[in-house]
Amino acid sequence: MRRPAGLILVLAVALLLAGSSAALAAQPKVSLTGIEMQYMCTSCHEPLPLAQSPQAQAEKQFLAGLVDRGLTGPQIRAQMVASYGVAVLGKPPAHGFNLAVYILPPVLLVLGLAGLLYTLPKWRARAKRAAATHPEATPPLDRADSERLDKDLARFI
Repeated sequence: MRRPAGLILVLAVALLLAGSSAALAAQPKVSLTGIEMQYMCTSCHEPLPLAQSPQAQAEKQFLAGLVDRGLTGPQIRAQMVASYGVAVLGKPPAHGFNLAVYILPPVLLVLGLAGLLYTLPKWRARAKRAAATHPEATPPLDRADSERLDKDLARFI
């Protein structure tokens, strides 16, 4: 009895693996509205769904033709780049000079935070030293100035 249970388990695992590999091999159909936002108009540099130029209309028609042919996302990307160049992509490829777009903002953020962590304690220490050496920043008013200030304030209130 133990043997058929093991055989059933092996068959179930084999069917599961076969089904999952078939699901991975099947590419979902790409929709025009889903993929259109990934591309830019090469003449006006706006996202393709928002652009209204003749160039944008031509790109939209070309993209619709690729979607109608049933191409996958990577195939459509390759065709668009081959026809219109890298400028058609909404996100630049992460290599070469374009890599700076992905690396530079986080690096600048980290450097800014490190600069603040370094300088804030120094600023606080300087402020404490200044407060200790000058406990009263403004001298007290003499009696005549104090009375004149009170009269002026009473006039405006």
